[in-house]
Amino acid sequence: MSVVFQPIVDLLNGSVLAYEALARCKAKGLENPLVLFEAAAEQKLCGRLGRAVREIATAECGRHALFLNVHPHELSDRWLVQPDDPIFTHEPGVYLEITESVPLSHHALVQGTIRELRGKGVGLVVDDLGAGYSNLRYIADLAPEIVKLDRGLVEKLHHDPRRLKLVTSIVRLCADLGARVVAEGVETTEELTAVMDAGVHYVQGYLIARPALPPPR
Repeated sequence: MSVVFQPIVDLLNGSVLAYEALARCKAKGLENPLVLFEAAAEQKLCGRLGRAVREIATAECGRHALFLNVHPHELSDRWLVQPDDPIFTHEPGVYLEITESVPLSHHALVQGTIRELRGKGVGLVVDDLGAGYSNLRYIADLAPEIVKLDRGLVEKLHHDPRRLKLVTSIVRLCADLGARVVAEGVETTEELTAVMDAGVHYVQGYLIARPALPPPR
């Protein structure tokens, strides 16, 4: 297993806010990260796998803040709040991404874990807004520092004025609630221009850089 990194770039000044760490596995049948973590979930090994990814990511990208994806099962056990977890000693900062496609009922069960993590300086990101349940209560209830718009909202945004108005409204709502917005999956200059017009704060996608190791400048 290895980890590659994709930058999240500030549209205001072009600087790198952080790098998202993405797990990669060469084992046959587990090349897709989603399949890898679902297999780990079936074997009740999500905590161990997530810890391994965090150890690799913090070692390979020690000078930059990190976005780390968290499987919902990891929030249900105590792996994430072990005192020796590398996220607590990664000085540039860590943001944990929690997917929006997980029902809010699950997050209600793990609010204690989330509060403990945030109390130790870990940031919270709601990932994939616009996919799955598309429930804006996530933003109100979890009060994330950052919200990531799903690629489905960003794709060919410049061809869809109604969707552009929707994204613009979502960005304003997030800002009013104290959250900054990342547009993920930006692949063309036209999409970049559209998300800038919508007021998005940060961008991530193949147009900026593909996931790589070492982290792309």
